[in-house]
Amino acid sequence: MAQVTVLTAVYNAEKYLSQCLDSLKDQTLKDCQFICIDDCSTDHSYEILRKYAEADSRFQLLRTPANSGQAKARNLGLQFAQGKYIAMLDADDWFAPDTLELACRSLQDSEAQCAVLQLIQHYEKEGREELYPIKSSKTEWSGEEAFRLSLDWSLHGLYVVTADIHKQFPFDDSCRLFSDDNTTRLHYLHSNKVVLSQGRYYYRKHAASMTNACTIRRFDYMLANLSMKRQLEALPLDNKQAILDFYETDRWLNVVGCYWYYYQHQSAFTPDEQKEIEALFTRMLPTIEEQRVAPKVKRKFGYYIFKDYSTFRRMENLYFSLRKIWQKIKWNI
Repeated sequence: MAQVTVLTAVYNAEKYLSQCLDSLKDQTLKDCQFICIDDCSTDHSYEILRKYAEADSRFQLLRTPANSGQAKARNLGLQFAQGKYIAMLDADDWFAPDTLELACRSLQDSEAQCAVLQLIQHYEKEGREELYPIKSSKTEWSGEEAFRLSLDWSLHGLYVVTADIHKQFPFDDSCRLFSDDNTTRLHYLHSNKVVLSQGRYYYRKHAASMTNACTIRRFDYMLANLSMKRQLEALPLDNKQAILDFYETDRWLNVVGCYWYYYQHQSAFTPDEQKEIEALFTRMLPTIEEQRVAPKVKRKFGYYIFKDYSTFRRMENLYFSLRKIWQKIKWNI
């Protein structure tokens, strides 16, 4: 059994892929398994992966039968994972040479089930790097504390976790974007404790990223949130009702946040896309359980809960129009 398995899903990543794979090959921890899953790339990614697999037996190369997205590709790799611990590395990102060694040391020294990595944000265009600011004074959390912090990414989602937890909760593939965020939260929630390690993960920030693009898939966030809610409802959790209340409040804030994005970018979407987006809001609003949303949120103008889309839209349009006017006034003071 390897000490760590790293899952890397690859789709048309030839520009950055060698840097990613070199960072795996050069890890100071040698007892590793690197599973790379090509998601039907149309560039030279597969050929690059094949060269690494031929040169180093720690690399295992898989290929999806059809392009299916990162979550499904990673789940294919998860079936072949043999490590005591499991991590993921995106094909355009990279590890520091001692990342896995330091993460494993943190896990073993603390007897924790999950070790969060130090996230270094690499801004491609500007050529600068910044440490992601974790919004907590602690370096060790209970599973529920880490779960709550992850909802607004006060605690980011790049980590090494025990294989038994990861295999119990594989990547949520209910939609193309954002649903794998749910996996992070379930891993945190089911860990005995979560610790911060000194292992560094370099995260490339660039405009080509799907999460940075203006696309209708941005609204998958609401579908991913609903999937997370359904999974929480089905799990036998300690403190279950408090967790569901906390999550439903966060989910409602995200619905309003998605509408703010739509309000700002509506003209960027075709008429058919606008219909699809508005149909999604129509579907999501009735799923909000008003009694679970925190009173300090739902009693605030702009966050009143309406199950009818036309009423919700009128409120939000008024709220965001007034907010823009107030911002202009503040700028001119």
